[in-house]
Amino acid sequence: MSIPHSDLPGITVCCAVITVSDTRTTATDKSGRLIQQLLSTAGHQVGSYAIVKDEPTQIQAELNRLCDNENLDALIFSGGTGIAPRDTTYDALSALLEKTLPGFGEIFRWLSYQEIGSRAIASRATAGIYRRKLIFSLPGSSNAVKLALEKLLLPELTHLVTQLGKK
Repeated sequence: MSIPHSDLPGITVCCAVITVSDTRTTATDKSGRLIQQLLSTAGHQVGSYAIVKDEPTQIQAELNRLCDNENLDALIFSGGTGIAPRDTTYDALSALLEKTLPGFGEIFRWLSYQEIGSRAIASRATAGIYRRKLIFSLPGSSNAVKLALEKLLLPELTHLVTQLGKK
């Protein structure tokens, strides 16, 4: 598969990594560490890392706090995208997104289907724009995080930030 356009060389994107979980800690947050590792390996920066409870008000407060940081270009949330009663990340974030990137969730679910079959329908992974920041919301599993970053986020992150006029 070819890339339809080339990105400007040497652009580093500064990201925040936010794990949404009622149970994970920095010691047990395998997915959060994986996101940070994959971003760093690709030459991007991790400007912030946090774990927040799966409570809509806490998720939205963290989103707004991070959007006040002019150095951050993208926020990557992990966890809370399923359909269980405590999975509120999608609801909290989608209510605030100013623009959505429907293709992200659609392609992510299609790619997930290739790996896990019909269980992919329960994912509410999403992406969009809020206050001139890219917002990504991924499932909490390490396999889903790896899939999303390697197949979707990292190949397009620089281009998307450039499209926002941030670089």
